[in-house]
Amino acid sequence: MAANPSIRDRVIAIIAEQAVLEREQVSLEMSLAELGIDSLGLVESIFAFEEEFDISVPFNANEPTESDFDISSVAAIIGAVEKLVAEKEAA
Repeated sequence: MAANPSIRDRVIAIIAEQAVLEREQVSLEMSLAELGIDSLGLVESIFAFEEEFDISVPFNANEPTESDFDISSVAAIIGAVEKLVAEKEAA
C-alpha cells in the first residue's frame, strides 16, 4: 500500500518543525534521536499529529516502549499516523 503523500508530507513537516530543520533534511530512515528530537519534542510532535489529523495517538510518554505507536523512524511514524487516520475514517 503506497503512503498517502499528503499525510507523509504533513508528518514530515511536523517532524522538521520540531527538529528545527528544513524538510529536505528529514529522511524516512532517520530516528527522532538522529534528528535531535528529545522526549519533550516527541510529546509536542504527538500533540501536533493529533491536532493536524484529528486523531488520538495511543502514546504514553512515561512508557514509550509500551506504546502501539511506533516511533522508531520517520517512516514508522508516518505508517502509524496513516493507520490511525484510516481507522478514524473507517469508524
